[in-house]
Amino acid sequence: MTDAVPADAVSTSETDREIQAWRLAQLRRRLVDADCAAIVLFDPVNIRYATGTRNMQVWTMHNICRYAVVFASGDPVLFELPSCFHLAAGRIADVRPSLTTDFMAVGDRQQEMGRRWAASMLALLRERGIGDRRLAIDRADLVLAEASRRETLTLAPGQTIVERARSIKSRAEIDALRASLATCEASVAAMREKLQPGMRESDALALLIGGSVERGGEYPETRLLTSGPRTNPWFQETSDRVIENGDLLAFDTDLIGPGGFYNDISRSWVVGDRKPDDEQRRLYALAYSQLQHNIELLRVGAGFLDYSDRAYRLPDDCLPNRYADVAHGCGMGVEYPFIWYREDAEWGAYDGIFEQDMVVCIECYVGRVGGREGVKLEQPVWLGAAGPVALAEYPFELEYL
Repeated sequence: MTDAVPADAVSTSETDREIQAWRLAQLRRRLVDADCAAIVLFDPVNIRYATGTRNMQVWTMHNICRYAVVFASGDPVLFELPSCFHLAAGRIADVRPSLTTDFMAVGDRQQEMGRRWAASMLALLRERGIGDRRLAIDRADLVLAEASRRETLTLAPGQTIVERARSIKSRAEIDALRASLATCEASVAAMREKLQPGMRESDALALLIGGSVERGGEYPETRLLTSGPRTNPWFQETSDRVIENGDLLAFDTDLIGPGGFYNDISRSWVVGDRKPDDEQRRLYALAYSQLQHNIELLRVGAGFLDYSDRAYRLPDDCLPNRYADVAHGCGMGVEYPFIWYREDAEWGAYDGIFEQDMVVCIECYVGRVGGREGVKLEQPVWLGAAGPVALAEYPFELEYL
């Protein structure tokens, strides 16, 4: 018997209404700070953040067919597939038919639909009494961008507005994220109970994803669960490799849980009845030391670049196989901020400060160049008023240390 959660339980609760009010207020405040009267959101995760609605989240990530407009003042408008209006019932009062320029849907009518979309946005701004012909946007489709320019509608970059809004959590969001993480941890525990040598990596992943769905989760964002020699280097996806007795199993959950929260934890352990060997212990001890050091460094007001400079230094034989980042924001996905390794600064490292009520995932991966295996650990941490607080309670393999 699983601790199942109905799929819409979170989205219809009093807590959800409180969260949605907070999120909308956050977006409006950021719009005012950016001197923008309105923003149009195409990213389905951003739409959900702003409106509390969802519709085929993965499918709509690559089929541009719905969007929402949020105003600095006034109620938002959701533009939805005409056959899906009922999905927004009780959540958004103003729902209108969406226009798409996606070639799959409209073929050679793309330019026409682009003009119609730009004209509809100008009409909406006039309807709301907004004289500014500028509209922030989180994701720009080329056809829409060109049509907007021809119709003298100016599109301004808007992802910064949304990312900064999403980065600061209310206490209700923290509590809901904790509840979502608990379903993930229960799924990890259930997978581990059934996991044994002779199973395939894909069997283990199926147990993890299936357990999450049974507990109200929604979908996985990645397939990062590997074993033995496929744990090093990292970012190899789950295969049909048969897990052997004594193999290290390493995974990154990357699961979208109840309420759309990102359940992002990583753990590693030895499968079967063998004790970890000396090399497995060494790798685990390094990863755990990296994790603890970098959590302890987290402070409200600390700078991103300074944090990166002071982060745990991996041994030279492990550094080339380092993870993609030292840390990243977490909420409804990987969010602002993104903290690069000092060695990777040229690829986009930027400065800023850690703020109270951010949630940051500390990422750790240790695998020697040419080594057989690697260890992946990750922990989401809330930057509370009293200091960093780990949000996931799933245990580490302290007996390996």
